[in-house]
Amino acid sequence: MHAEDADGLRLVAHHDLGGFGDGMQIMRHHDALYVAHFGPSGMGTSILDVSRIDAPVLVDQWRAPAGTHTHKTQVADDLLLVNYERFRSESWEAGMAVYDVAEPFAPRRIGFWECGGLGVHRIVWEGGRYAYVSATLDGFEDRIWVIVDMSDPEQPVEAGRWWWPGQNTGAGEVPDWPEGQSWNTHHAMVSGDRAYVGFWDGGLVILDISDISHPAVVSHLNWDEGGNTHTALPLEGRNLLAVTDEALANDCDEPPHMVRIVDISDERNPEVVSICPVPEGDFCDRGLRFGAHNLHENRPGTYRSAEVLFVTYFNGGLRVYDVADAAHPRELAHYIPQCPPQQPAIQINDVFVDTELNIFVTDRVNGGLYVLAADEALTSRLVAASL
Repeated sequence: MHAEDADGLRLVAHHDLGGFGDGMQIMRHHDALYVAHFGPSGMGTSILDVSRIDAPVLVDQWRAPAGTHTHKTQVADDLLLVNYERFRSESWEAGMAVYDVAEPFAPRRIGFWECGGLGVHRIVWEGGRYAYVSATLDGFEDRIWVIVDMSDPEQPVEAGRWWWPGQNTGAGEVPDWPEGQSWNTHHAMVSGDRAYVGFWDGGLVILDISDISHPAVVSHLNWDEGGNTHTALPLEGRNLLAVTDEALANDCDEPPHMVRIVDISDERNPEVVSICPVPEGDFCDRGLRFGAHNLHENRPGTYRSAEVLFVTYFNGGLRVYDVADAAHPRELAHYIPQCPPQQPAIQINDVFVDTELNIFVTDRVNGGLYVLAADEALTSRLVAASL
């Protein structure tokens, strides 16, 4: 078991989520912290009171429906959105639940968008009229991108969809990508009338969504190594994207999965300008996954920066990068918790940073929730780099 490894970050609090430690996506709404669960524990969503940041209190939990995981969650406009997706079962529920969280500790389910197929994988919801989801619908080869109209949150409706030609196998389309690959939408970050799609083995796709009902491809960029492109985060005002691939295989039994900085100043010809430093150490020998995964996504009402990235790296913990010089990113800090007993390695999965610079991360296996704080030097850089 590896000991805690910290540079620039310290542990403020830890919570085991009531013994259901398979934590995934995290959202804060006032003093309520919503933590989604991966699925093996059977738990769906946990609600914690973080009014005392050094002593989170578990307020409520509810289980996921049978055969379903609800591992992604988003909060805006007093609405909590939760995905419903098949999880290791032959019977499941598919779609997206809508909760009223005007009372943050007492969510009240008010709507459901039913999509069929295998369900919704990931949601981007920052308020306003539209939510953006990736979903595997009946007739389609893996996940496509769907725009959901939330103007009536009790009755969400589809407003548009996009897929790569070849995915609509139910309509007779034939995949033309390399055999053994999967070209599908993980999710897309939206800025103005552009959507930046993490397109799995297809790399990066930029969409024009000025016509919500008919998104159109602006450009496509793929890479020779990596795959499983997860998140493409626009860095406000800089014509740059931070793009992560998701490591999937244990023990580094796959090409490296990295964090790329992509120049989109010519959006029809995006190009990779650098790769963030890969953590050095014996991570490939520690067990389970090692490599990039999630980013703190600069949501409104959270810490926002176009120069500092928070990246989860599975058994490499949380890494913090300074990308002010886009061609030469550098690591500012990292934190790897001590691995829980009976767990082969830590698996830091998701990260959320609030406006007070409280940093929340989850472990997807059994570690639960960790609350971190920056040291003086890192705090100074974060403040200087904030939008």
